[in-house]
Amino acid sequence: MPLTMNVGLNRKVGEANYGSRGASVNLEVELESSLVREPDQLREKIRYLFRLAKEAVEEELKGEAAPPATNGHANGNGHGSGRHQHPAKRRSATASQVRALHGIATRQAIDLASEVAARYGVKRADELSITEASELIDAFKPQTSDSGGGR
Repeated sequence: MPLTMNVGLNRKVGEANYGSRGASVNLEVELESSLVREPDQLREKIRYLFRLAKEAVEEELKGEAAPPATNGHANGNGHGSGRHQHPAKRRSATASQVRALHGIATRQAIDLASEVAARYGVKRADELSITEASELIDAFKPQTSDSGGGR
C-alpha cells in the first residue's frame, strides 16, 4: 500500500496602503510505504517537497509584484517605508541567494524566518538586501577552520 504525503504552504505579504496578496501551493505524492521504516529518507523527501513549495510560492509572489519594471527591483522590500527610489543603496537579494538561504536553513534545521526577523527586522529572506543575504549565507556556513569566515 503506498504512502500518501501532502505538503502545503501559503504565504501572505503586505503591500502599500495596507493591501496584501497571497499565494499557496499543495503538493501530494505517493511514496513507497517502506519509507516509514527509514525516517531519515522520509524526512529528506518532506524537506525536498517543502523546498519546492517555498520556491513556487516565492516565485508566484514575486511575479505578481512586478507590474512596472524598475531595473529588476520590483517589490521595494515593503517593510514600513514604502518603495525606495534608490536601487543603488539597497539592491534586493538575488533569487539564487534566497534559494541558497532556504537550502542551508533546511539542511541545518534553522528557522529562517526567525533569523531574518531577529537579525534584519524583515519577515522573509527575499526582503533582504543583496549584502544582508550574503552576510547571512556566510553566517550560516559551517566554519571548517579557525582561520576563515570574516570579510
